[in-house]
Amino acid sequence: MSVDSTEDRILSVLEEDAQASYAAIADRAGVSKPTVRKYIDKLETDGVITGYSADIDPKKLSGRSIALVGIEVESGRYVDAVRAIEALDEVETLYSSSGDHMLMAEIRAPDGDAVGRVISDKILSVEGVTAAHPSFLQERLK
Repeated sequence: MSVDSTEDRILSVLEEDAQASYAAIADRAGVSKPTVRKYIDKLETDGVITGYSADIDPKKLSGRSIALVGIEVESGRYVDAVRAIEALDEVETLYSSSGDHMLMAEIRAPDGDAVGRVISDKILSVEGVTAAHPSFLQERLK
């Protein structure tokens, strides 16, 4: 048995397979199904688990483009700009970043032109946004 905490083992299983049943999680984490249920309920209530999702291979999507967009925002308008960008339907996820860009947004659209329109018509029109730098995802490697 691993020296990781029960919580860590359960989270590890969920990170590998978000659709795993309680029985499968219990088996792989070395605990009972009621224990799994208790921990998952607590993790969801505490906001540790914020949702469940499917991993997508962008290369296998026909007629869909996924781009990660680095966004620069004036510091005095940061909060309002984040709220406006969060409200955009085309923005799948939004992260604050300490890297090259203040924000990183994941945008999904039918094609590259549509991604460009989201950037030019919606993201760059948000007050305080000064720049947006897209990187199109090509192939999931891991």
